[in-house]
Amino acid sequence: MTVEAPGGTAVESARSGTAVAASTHSQTLSRGIRALEILAEASSPLSIAELSSRLGVHRSIAYRILRTLEDHSLVVRDAAGGVKAGPGLAVLARGVASDLQSAALPELTQLANTLGMTAFVVVLDQQECVTLVAVEPRHTGATVAQRPGTRHPVSAGAPGVAIQSALSEPAWERCAPGQPYRADARTAQRTGYAVSHDEVIDGVSSVAVPVRIPGELPAAVAVVYIRSLHTPAELGARLLDCARIIEDQLR
Repeated sequence: MTVEAPGGTAVESARSGTAVAASTHSQTLSRGIRALEILAEASSPLSIAELSSRLGVHRSIAYRILRTLEDHSLVVRDAAGGVKAGPGLAVLARGVASDLQSAALPELTQLANTLGMTAFVVVLDQQECVTLVAVEPRHTGATVAQRPGTRHPVSAGAPGVAIQSALSEPAWERCAPGQPYRADARTAQRTGYAVSHDEVIDGVSSVAVPVRIPGELPAAVAVVYIRSLHTPAELGARLLDCARIIEDQLR
């Protein structure tokens, strides 16, 4: 494994990648963050035994991690002793791309209620798309939920294609090494919007448009639906208008 020595000289590490990682990262912090990810993904509260099993650590270690997270309101326990994500996470989440969230929320609300489908903004996190903020429509039948924090591979779905389309191929290779530049992204560059069917969830379609943010990687604004009276081109036009309004507010 090659690592950078002080001064920028590349040196060959005599130790394994695991050993180097252990020497440069906090294992306790990593476990705490992983515990939060597990709890955020869980559909119901977990027992300490369940969490320790998923973390791959002894129950006493999981208990100490949880006690620390509880002190900061990042996790809470229910009446039965189950552990779940706490309100402190919402406070932290408010600070993530706060300008983008503030600019997008009114537009997403109008989009969701006008079209009758869930509207959301996605940002790039290494090689995954992460939902930053989402709005579900009021007073409609069945809709597809898209929760903040939801992740899916950047190689699947319209949002990832939309983000790709806002970058050149060399720029894409730098921010997502090894991920191919999809032909759909070149199509999206021409049409202004990306379309996907059955890529993230079977039976679900999505249309997305890139949002260009000064000094940062592009995001994407998207809608997700099972059926729609609107054509992808019509949805793309609505999303383009939405993206331009968000971009204007971020300048």
